[in-house]
Amino acid sequence: MINEIHSDANSRMDKSLSSLESDFSKIRAGRAHPSLLEQVTVEYYGTMVPLTQVSNITAEDARTLKVSPWEKDMVGPIEKAILTSDLGLNPNTQGQVMRIPLPPLTEDRRKELVRVVRDEAENARVAIRNIRRDAISDFRELLKEKEISEDEARKAEDNIQKITDQHIASIDKSLSDKENSLLEI
Repeated sequence: MINEIHSDANSRMDKSLSSLESDFSKIRAGRAHPSLLEQVTVEYYGTMVPLTQVSNITAEDARTLKVSPWEKDMVGPIEKAILTSDLGLNPNTQGQVMRIPLPPLTEDRRKELVRVVRDEAENARVAIRNIRRDAISDFRELLKEKEISEDEARKAEDNIQKITDQHIASIDKSLSDKENSLLEI
């Protein structure tokens, strides 16, 4: 029973970490990367679909993304979707190919992005701590029902704390790496 709670808590913490990494990848650091457009959706025959399902997105160089729609009719809707997204990008359409130059980040914008990244990291830390709290309450419930001894409960809580500390350290390392990449010019 204790091992099941540990493995469940560990897998939930891992999911929180991967969610944080996914959120970090969407925050651009000045370099063009196709993942910047992953959350953009475009209307395709009456249905909203991710941009990646109707076009090919590549990084042409360090500051330019290239979007090649699979259908000629999709150029207009894709351009409109990119313009209306909250990314602040302005595509240049040349025939059936769109090139999206990424403007250089200003110092104020970099600092704003660092604040956003810190908030995301803090949300992830809170999620990890909530998972720890849930696991500890499960151990205390087992102790109350006399399914485990006090020593087992104490050892299980210590192990959960170790797992929590490892995940928090991973979050801090990811945060530090992302801050450095955002602040480098």
